Amino acid sequence: MKILVTGGLGFIGSHTVVELQNKGYEVVIIDNLSNSSIEVLDGIESITGKKPLFEHIDLRDKQAVAYFFEKHSDVNGVIHFAASKAVGESVENPLLYYENNIGTLVYILQQLQKKDKANFIFSSSCTVYGQAEQMPITEEAPVQKAMSPYGNTKQIGEEIINDVAQVSNINAILLRYFNPIGAHPSAAIGELPIGVPLNLVPFITQTAAGVRQQLSVFGDDYNTVDGTCIRDYIHVVDLAKAHVVALERLIEGNNLQKVETFNLGTGKGSTVLEVINAFEKVSNEKLNYKIVERRAGDITEAYADTNKANDVLGWKTESSLEEALDSAWKWEKKIRKIN
Repeated sequence: MKILVTGGLGFIGSHTVVELQNKGYEVVIIDNLSNSSIEVLDGIESITGKKPLFEHIDLRDKQAVAYFFEKHSDVNGVIHFAASKAVGESVENPLLYYENNIGTLVYILQQLQKKDKANFIFSSSCTVYGQAEQMPITEEAPVQKAMSPYGNTKQIGEEIINDVAQVSNINAILLRYFNPIGAHPSAAIGELPIGVPLNLVPFITQTAAGVRQQLSVFGDDYNTVDGTCIRDYIHVVDLAKAHVVALERLIEGNNLQKVETFNLGTGKGSTVLEVINAFEKVSNEKLNYKIVERRAGDITEAYADTNKANDVLGWKTESSLEEALDSAWKWEKKIRKIN
C-alpha cells in the first residue's frame, strides 16, 4: 500500500515516514526542500533500512501535482504536512501563507476526489482554539478567531476538507497538534530549524550547544504557577505514531464520520521554566536564559484533553518530557559534533 507524505523531509513528516515504513507501508515523499534537507532521506534509511521514494515538487505547481497523481495512481492514502508555519512571517507575508497552505491543499484534494476512495490525514494545530476558555482543551472547544494568517490557514484548511468530504469519496482525519519536541532515539533524524529557531526546545538545545548566546523567556507575569506560559509538549515519535493509527482507522473503515478530529498532546501542561529545569536536569548543562517582555500573540496556557484520542483512536503518548528533551539534546550534540 503506497502512502504519500507531503513535507515528508520535515520534522514531523520524517518521523512519520519512519513509523509508516516500520509498519510495512511503501512511502513516497513530496517536498520542495524550502525548510528541510535532502540528507534526511539518508537518516530515514539508516533507521528503517529502506529509502522512501522522493519527488522534488513544489505543491504550488498545479500541473506538477496532477502529473504526480498520474504517475503514482496507486497512492491510496495521503498525510499532508507540507505548509509554511512561522506565525511572525505569516503576519508579514500573508499572501505567501494563503498561497502555500491553502492553494496546495486544494490541488491535492482536487486529485483525490477523482479516486473511488481516498484517505486523507491533515496536519492541523491547537492554534485553532486560540486562548481556550477551559483547560484541558477538548475537541468540542470553540474554534476562535485566528491570531495570525498561519493559524487562519489551519482553520480554513479544516473547513475546506469538511466541505469536500461531504461531496466526494474522501475520508479525512484532522489532527490538532500541541507542541511537538524531541528527536528519534537513534539521533539519525530530528528538528532542523533554518535560521533562528521559533520554538522553545531547539532554542534551548542551541543555547546549550553555544550556537545561541542566550535564551529569552517571554514574560514571567502570566497567571501560572511560576508566571511563564504553559504548553503541552509531546514527543515527536509519539506524534508520528498517531498519524499511522489515524491512517489505519480510515483504511480499515473504522471512522464513524466522513471527517473526524483529534487532539494530539500529552494532556499535561508544562511552564517554560519547568521545561528549562527539566532540560538542565537531563543534560547536566546550565542554560543562560533571561526573562524579557511578553511576546505579542502568546496565549497564557494550552494543553490537551486527550481522552478522545486515547479512547477512540486507541493511541496515547509513551514518552515523558524528560525523555523528549534528552532525545532533542542528543540530536543537537550529533549535528554540532559535541561529545
